[in-house]
Amino acid sequence: MGTLRAILKNPDDLYPLIKLKLAARHAEKQIPPEPHWGFCYLMLQKVSRSFALVIQQLPVELRDAVCIFYLVLRALDTVEDDTSIPTDVKVPILISFHQHVYDREWHFACGTKEYKVLMDQFHHVSTAFLELGKLYQQAIEDITMRMGAGMAKFICKEVETTDDYDEYCHYVAGLVGLGLSKLFHASGTEDLASDSLSNSMGLFLQKTNIIRDYLEDINEVPKCRMFWPREIWSKYVNKLEDLKYEENSVKAVQCLNDMVTNALSHVEDCLTYMFNLRDPAIFRFCAIPQVMAIGTLAMCYDNIEVFRGVVKMRRGLTAKVIDRTKTMADVYGAFFDFSCMLKSKVNNNDPNATKTLKRLDAILKTCRDSGTLNKRKSYIIRSEPNYSPVLIVVIFIILAIILAQLSGNRS
Repeated sequence: MGTLRAILKNPDDLYPLIKLKLAARHAEKQIPPEPHWGFCYLMLQKVSRSFALVIQQLPVELRDAVCIFYLVLRALDTVEDDTSIPTDVKVPILISFHQHVYDREWHFACGTKEYKVLMDQFHHVSTAFLELGKLYQQAIEDITMRMGAGMAKFICKEVETTDDYDEYCHYVAGLVGLGLSKLFHASGTEDLASDSLSNSMGLFLQKTNIIRDYLEDINEVPKCRMFWPREIWSKYVNKLEDLKYEENSVKAVQCLNDMVTNALSHVEDCLTYMFNLRDPAIFRFCAIPQVMAIGTLAMCYDNIEVFRGVVKMRRGLTAKVIDRTKTMADVYGAFFDFSCMLKSKVNNNDPNATKTLKRLDAILKTCRDSGTLNKRKSYIIRSEPNYSPVLIVVIFIILAIILAQLSGNRS
């Protein structure tokens, strides 16, 4: 019912949603027949459906490498995330994880749900890894080794300063950006991007996730996970978990806005990285998550619901981003629109208002200076259209027919 209500309010979401549904069905049919590759692509869909859709457009050789890269790092992340594993057990596994990708027999019981399946049957991932080209294997091993060491370091270290925050995000996400740049270069389709730009691509996504996932992380059982740096949150409360209590709502929102402002510092690097990409498939693979990130930050900024539940873009808007992010002009347009949305929410009484506005103005200037804003139709910021009841009925009939056909095809 939630999706139907959203379509009623935003009927122009319908077509992109249908395309997204059909793309998901197509992706399911593209799962390779070999058991180990079949497991990998099926698992990719389970741990990240949106990523599984975006990856499908990459050339097969690069797609396989990125799929395995993602699953190896997801498995590594599962070990790090499992707060039930004793530190003296966890740290050695993180440090040696890059060696396990060469072992067809290795597996480790941890995680829950689909992540537990991934860890229990990790031998499928190792088997697929060993079929990749040497350049791809070397890139994946190198990044996995560096990430595991960094994760091990922060198992025993709190995120105190903003420098710590940047370092932690580098290990868990910036290195993903470096690794992807290496894989793109190994495929022969892209020049090797600089480490600093690649790092920013990862940091922007990771910081967005850390902001959005505050409540889930702070309520983690048996032990909460705390990634917001003390240097920021201690300006507003005595303990990080205090942000979730209603009596601290004003301070919580101010702290949240401080965190969003910190994340915005990476946007210009991200725009530069994407501008330099040549291959259309690689461009879309990189651009769609970045547009989703700036959209998520626009939703989270000044929003107390971050401390009450899950804040995310509606499915229809997500479908539009996936459908319509095709060129750099689309990226500039989306970043411009979401930054305008975010700017409209800035309260001059917020302690970080001046810094926030300065960063937003720099992003808006970069987008304007591209000279492309007049070449696209905004689908993010628009006045609410007045749809007639007849049109709404027609939309529901079309949706019902399509859903019925999809259900019939599934049986």
